[in-house]
Amino acid sequence: MEQTVVLVKPDAVKKQVIGKIITYLENAHFHLVAGKFTRLTDEIIDRWYKHHQDKPFFPELKKFMMETPVMAMIWEGEGVVAKVREICGPTDSLKAPKGTIRGDLGTDIQYNVVHASEDEENAKREIGLLFELTPQG
Repeated sequence: MEQTVVLVKPDAVKKQVIGKIITYLENAHFHLVAGKFTRLTDEIIDRWYKHHQDKPFFPELKKFMMETPVMAMIWEGEGVVAKVREICGPTDSLKAPKGTIRGDLGTDIQYNVVHASEDEENAKREIGLLFELTPQG
């Protein structure tokens, strides 16, 4: 079964909307198979956002992602990666339609309340960064 990672970012933690975000995903009939409230470290952020390290906004992004713990979750279901990204809406909350997580709860491109894996390969990498993998069964 396909899995994806969803991070509830610091802006959503501060707004106390973790439960609302979980509800969007449960209403889509996905299964939460792992979750933890955790602080991201320099090492994890550097590896997570490796593709952004040379961009001018990276220091601000890094600082933001370390402001509070994040709620890290693994969700499972058929086509979960693409469907969760659709439920989240576009990265820029200002462009996200109402009814999506970012459209309803986000503020802008940085304060967009969630991260969702962009594809299956990244989902596996992100799961490996945040969760100790144990055999299922």
